[in-house]
Amino acid sequence: MERKVGSSTVTAKEVKAALEKTRTLTGEEEKVLRMRHGAGASSTRAPLPRAAGDNQELGDELLLIEMQLLKAMRARAGGKPVASANNKHVMTPAPTPAPAKASAGNPTKDKIVRALRKKK
Repeated sequence: MERKVGSSTVTAKEVKAALEKTRTLTGEEEKVLRMRHGAGASSTRAPLPRAAGDNQELGDELLLIEMQLLKAMRARAGGKPVASANNKHVMTPAPTPAPAKASAGNPTKDKIVRALRKKK
């Protein structure tokens, strides 16, 4: 059997085009190839693939979990959702409480706080 002598160079554009055509690679394999050859993602505006795929029941369950998590996050943040042109689920930050004055019961702490205020 005869050995081939020589080498070929694969460009990032060729890898990118090949990855767009193939559907047999896993996400991790595709990521490795993109990183190895410096081929970026096909489009930054392309929608992300759905985790449920074509399974409608799993999609509904994931949507329910996502809604519960969003509700819990809003409750924890204490903010109200603000509608905007791009994102209708933007949270406003919870108001921060006013800084408490130094307690009169701890003279050492009061001395340190006064010294730090003078440094400003």
